[in-house]
Amino acid sequence: MNTYWPKDHNEGGGVVLSRPFHSRMRAAILILFCCTLLPVSSMNLLTSADPAGSYAPPLPVQGDEATRTLLEQTLSSAEIEREITRITAEQKVLEQKVSKLTEEAAEKKLAIADKQERAGAVVRSYYMGDRDGLLAAFLSAKSISRVLMLFDYYEIIIGRDRDILSQYEKQYKDMQTTLTSAERTSRELAELKTSLEAQKIRVAELNQEIESGVRNSADPDNMSALLKEFTLYWENIGLHEVKTYFKALSSAMNKLPEFVQNRDGVLSREGMTYNLSLKEEDLNEFLVSQNQLFEDFAFHFEDGVVSASGTSGQLTLTLTGRYTIQNEPVNGLMFHVDHIVFNGLELPESTRLALEEEFDLGFYPKKIVSFLRATEVNSNDGVLFVKLSLSF
Repeated sequence: MNTYWPKDHNEGGGVVLSRPFHSRMRAAILILFCCTLLPVSSMNLLTSADPAGSYAPPLPVQGDEATRTLLEQTLSSAEIEREITRITAEQKVLEQKVSKLTEEAAEKKLAIADKQERAGAVVRSYYMGDRDGLLAAFLSAKSISRVLMLFDYYEIIIGRDRDILSQYEKQYKDMQTTLTSAERTSRELAELKTSLEAQKIRVAELNQEIESGVRNSADPDNMSALLKEFTLYWENIGLHEVKTYFKALSSAMNKLPEFVQNRDGVLSREGMTYNLSLKEEDLNEFLVSQNQLFEDFAFHFEDGVVSASGTSGQLTLTLTGRYTIQNEPVNGLMFHVDHIVFNGLELPESTRLALEEEFDLGFYPKKIVSFLRATEVNSNDGVLFVKLSLSF
């Protein structure tokens, strides 16, 4: 990690409300620095506090691409560092799981050895005709009592043989399942290690670029301080704000099928096919009814692209993505986030993927009618079109 990254998020007060005087002074100096750095005519800074009153570092405008690039690189580096921490923790869990599964497989292999030998003896006895004598004795019996006695004896032996084979089969399958799980976990661990190495290389490259950018800036010391403040702001406020929107969206989307079913004109039927036509104004009205957070947030449907943007105080968030059809493990419309712009800065891919995984923004037709499946999806002229087919 380079020297431009804070180790202690609370150092100097961070972004909490009770910032010491010297830290407030540093924030003011940073604002003045950015004001002198950028031309007055090109200024459009977001320098105010967030809704809670905490200090938000100023963001650059279109005229200062160098500073904007450094801030986006700072975002990427911070998020990759967070991803590295997550992957490292997951790696430890997988390593422990692999070790445990390997031990279990070895123990089961030893435990099954005796059952394997006994099962083999049973199979050989049938293959070699060792059980034929019982059958012959049964057929040559000259009295009913003899037949019944031999039948009971025969049933006991056959039942015992069946139990031995059944126990062996069960334990063998159990051992194979454990081995397969160990192998699968080992592959996941290997992939995770490869991903971890790639992330470490990427963050090292980014940090070098950031260091170079800071050195080449007009005022390296103030630029370094600005990036530190921005990192604190993102980790303490920014990421939380983004997740707040995603959490609210996920909760609302879970109730969207009920809205679609009860809203006149949204769902229509043509023979064996249903057509869903969701206008953006209907969706936005629905979102506001679910959460007041969406009063300043709106979806737009245009040319296969779904975009959404909103504000909270002086924080802005813009999502751009698309819906695709998913059939497994369950049919539905899955929303894929292609771009997230937070206060004018685009968030890195790792953040987009993590948010997609954490928050489900999908739409599932089976919640409307259990036998409906989405087969086509498109968006245009402010309307999301979905074709639904019957599936029994």
